Amino acid sequence: MYEAARKLFFTDCRCAAGDDASKTYDDLFARLDTNKDGKVDVAELKAGMAAMGIKSGKGAAQKILSSGDQDKDDGLDFNEFSKYLKEHEKKLRLTFKSLDTNNDGRIDFMEIKQSLADLGLDISKGEAEKILQSIDVDGTMTLDWNEWREHFLFNPATNLQEIIRYWKHSTALDIGDSLTIPDEFTEEEKATGMWWKQLSAGAAAGAVSRTGTAPLDRMKVFLQVHASKSNKISLVGGFKDMVKEGGMSSLWRGNGTNVLKIAPETAIKFMAYEQFKKMLASEPGKVKAHERFMAGSLAGASAQTAIYPMEVLKTRLTLRKTGQYAGMFDCAKKILKKEGVKAFYKGYIPNILGIIPYAGIDLTVYESLKNLWLSRYAKDTANPGILVLLGCGTLSSTCGQLASYPLALIRTRMQAQASLEGSEQLPMTKLVKNILEKDGFFGLYRGILPNFMKVLPAVSISYVVYEYMRSGLGIQK
Repeated sequence: MYEAARKLFFTDCRCAAGDDASKTYDDLFARLDTNKDGKVDVAELKAGMAAMGIKSGKGAAQKILSSGDQDKDDGLDFNEFSKYLKEHEKKLRLTFKSLDTNNDGRIDFMEIKQSLADLGLDISKGEAEKILQSIDVDGTMTLDWNEWREHFLFNPATNLQEIIRYWKHSTALDIGDSLTIPDEFTEEEKATGMWWKQLSAGAAAGAVSRTGTAPLDRMKVFLQVHASKSNKISLVGGFKDMVKEGGMSSLWRGNGTNVLKIAPETAIKFMAYEQFKKMLASEPGKVKAHERFMAGSLAGASAQTAIYPMEVLKTRLTLRKTGQYAGMFDCAKKILKKEGVKAFYKGYIPNILGIIPYAGIDLTVYESLKNLWLSRYAKDTANPGILVLLGCGTLSSTCGQLASYPLALIRTRMQAQASLEGSEQLPMTKLVKNILEKDGFFGLYRGILPNFMKVLPAVSISYVVYEYMRSGLGIQK
């Protein structure tokens, strides 16, 4: 366990002590530029780092070159070299400050232990002390800024940053569900303004993903509301009926509203999350796992409360017959006139209740899968590769959906009740009782097949679009 933690938290690099560790950028550049052509290429960088006693991780030299090479000539001139080191030092300073929780200018073993625990990797006091010894130059069993800087100066990213960046449970992988907890951003991302670009990329990815899987989503809602033991509807039969009634375009009914609500919901959720974290943190600037979960759930509830009328409109528009509504505003006007303001919050209670099992199980499964991979397979890097990340995210979200699905079905039924001819307006408890009596326990899972069918394409589409958007917005990996 210690070895895995050590490799995750710190790289195996070891900067040379004495004069070599405190060289100016000019001296460092002169030592690395062995052929004196005014540029440092990958081979020179590797050889120079080895000569200075710096044992870098796999691909470190290439990462440094790629990050600093602005003119893309496969080499770093002095300006590019010094600019890269200055920018890298800023990142190192942010990481150092985030670890130094008591702000005394030094990192001790308890702060290392706590930081790893926050990332879901629990280590003992002895293991934390061993990690500290691997980097502590002066033998004080604490790390000051100079020790930290010298150790990581030629490492393209500290492994703590890599774990956060790679393993952050990002909601950019959109599966069309509104119950996900907000994104977590590092102090570096907040300071550089990267957070809003990532949220924008995630929102765009969600819009394309939901549009691509809208027919399956409409089928899910259709089965949730209309299917029963006495009214069996197959997937193929359902799609045929939809196309027959309204043409191919009818498969996308309700999608406009579903896409429109992404942006306000994402913004409200993020802002509320930051505020709730501050309110619930037992120590200023330090948020524990259960506090993070509570903050995420409350932020989700806040966002849902604000945009819930759009959820109702989405359900009504998804189920509408041809010519029933001219559009979203016409639908809202008719609901308001016929049913009053209360109609816009039908199904609100089961929806809010659904956040707890969804977020709780989603996070628990994701953290368990993350810890399993980190403890078994992490060697030279904390990056597990895209397939592992997509697999973990998809599986954890699917488990969360499975747990909260009955509440989602009740919510949809309550939202749709008034629009169904001859349908009785039942409260949540009576509706559950009726479903159990007529259809049994599995009646609470009507429509789950198309829901599961859309997970893989939704995740795939959102990931591809998210990466394109990140590239377009200039977000570095």
